[in-house]
Amino acid sequence: MYSLRNVRGHVQVYDLGGNFLFSADSEWEALEELKDYEEYTA
Repeated sequence: MYSLRNVRGHVQVYDLGGNFLFSADSEWEALEELKDYEEYTA
């Protein structure tokens, strides 16, 4: 599971431990990048 936070007009993605993973311009972009991130780390 991950947490998406809207910060100053962009979305930051964190893991459950609260560690920053990456940022994106929109929630849609963050979800797409999260799919790639999960594939990369699997």
